[in-house]
Order: sequence, then structure tokens, then C-alpha cells
Amino acid sequence: MSLVDIAGLTVRLGGHTALENVDLAIMPGEIVTIVGPNGSGKTTLIRAIIGAVSPAAGRITRAEGLRIGYVPQRLSIDRTLPLTVRRFLNLPHRRDPAELTEALTRAGAGGLESRQMADLSGGQFQRALLARALLDRPDLLILDEPTTGLDQPGSAALYRQIEEVRRTLGSAILMVSHELHVVMSASDRVICLNGHVCCHGTPEVVASAPEYRALFGSGTGGALALYRHDHDHHHDHEGHDHA
Repeated sequence: MSLVDIAGLTVRLGGHTALENVDLAIMPGEIVTIVGPNGSGKTTLIRAIIGAVSPAAGRITRAEGLRIGYVPQRLSIDRTLPLTVRRFLNLPHRRDPAELTEALTRAGAGGLESRQMADLSGGQFQRALLARALLDRPDLLILDEPTTGLDQPGSAALYRQIEEVRRTLGSAILMVSHELHVVMSASDRVICLNGHVCCHGTPEVVASAPEYRALFGSGTGGALALYRHDHDHHHDHEGHDHA
């Protein structure tokens, strides 16, 4: 049974049709990535799934009791505000300290509890956001461009952490990404969006689709061949592969 089932979804924002007739199902435990050019409706689709925008047509059916964790594309915090990671995770209500420690560890952010949010590096900040999203052990973890502003090693490390979350918690992962080579390495299924679903399927199927190549160019197939990453192994805490 799907965690989220979307049928005929149309969303209009300010008189503009942002999404039209989108069908999508998210199954337990899978990693699904949404790609598409700027303005293609990727963030709008995520906002519709979490209930932040209302459909003009179609339906979104969520599994009963579905727990969703959400990592936004960006979060602005006043640098003059004294806010430690611990206090940030305790908003809007205090959590059990053991829960905070577990979430930070799962996010690869152990030991940051006393650090000021404003003093974190880009990668540390994103891991703090990930820890917050993991506090309730979500069935579905949604990430909107989670590696924005990170360098390539930082991006790779964060994606490995996301894979580890899927492995240990069993969470399904839905993420938006502009990093096509990483998408192909980290996803079970790819949705190519441009106001509607242009193509979808396994990374290999999408990379060879004419609609995908029309949007991103024929060179992306080489990225797929280079970076394709099969999930028949696990990573240790240093990121090394083990069969």
C-alpha cells in the first residue's frame, strides 16, 4: 500500500497553473527524486503533499497515521538570535533529551547540541534540519534541495546520511534535487517534472527518455553511467562500501 497516492493533481498559484494533472504514488522504503528545470513545480508538489497548498483539482491520499518529516530548501535564522541546536530541536515544545540525541546521531550531527545555530557550517546546519525532521521517526522524509549551498564532498556526505536513514529507519525518501548525477546515484525512482510529469521510472529509464534529454541535454546519460549506485550494500560510518 502506498504512503501517498496522488491522482490528477492540479495546483494554481496566483492565476498561474503550477502543476497540471500529476499522478504519483510513493511506496514504503523507496527513494524517489523529483527533477526538473526552475519553475517546473517541484517545490509546489512537495508543498501540496505536506498540505501547505490546496489542489485546484485532483486528490492527494495519505496513509492513515502517516508521519512526515520535512527539510526545507532554506531556513533563515537571525544571526543575532541566541539559539542553540538543542533549543532549536525543542521548538515548539520540549522533547526528551534521549530523542534529541538519537535524532542528531541519525542525522550525523552528534555533539552539536550546544552549538549556536548561527555558527554552524552549511553542512552542519542542514544536518540540524535533518535531525529535526527525524524526531518523530517519519514514515516519509521529504527534502527540498537539501544540499543547496554545500560543496561536492558535503553534498555526497549528506546523501550518504539520507541513505543511512532509509536503511535504519525504513523511511521512504522524497527529495527534490538539481544535482543530476547524484540523483542517479541515490534514487530508486526518478520523476521528471515540468508543470506535469514528463517521464518517470528507474534512473536508467528516465535518463534515456527523450523528454528528459530535451530538458537536460544528451550528456546526462554519461553522468548516469558514471554515478549509478546500486543498493546492494551498506556504508559504514566513514562512508566506505561493504557488500
